Amino acid sequence: MVRLIMQFSACFALGLAVAFMVLLGLMFCAQFDLIKGLQLTGQPLAQLSLALLPDAFWESLTGLADAAQNRHVLSFLSLCVALGQVGLLLAAGFFRLWYGR
Repeated sequence: MVRLIMQFSACFALGLAVAFMVLLGLMFCAQFDLIKGLQLTGQPLAQLSLALLPDAFWESLTGLADAAQNRHVLSFLSLCVALGQVGLLLAAGFFRLWYGR
């Protein structure tokens, strides 16, 4: 079981690295519409986490008063969630490719 978790964690780390490189490539090629679309995919989960987690958590994490209603926090969090989703999707593919049966 531990071996399975370690294998998937390695695939997830590689997936996150690839997702970050794709983001850098999109920024380098000035494809900001695609980045905005990617960011929109992470927005529902980001809004849910801002609504469900307590305000004290967000204030201590960001150092901003009323951080849960700050649009910059939502924007950054939605981009992070979107990159995590892409990394997870890539990790599932890598895991199936290398360790699947």
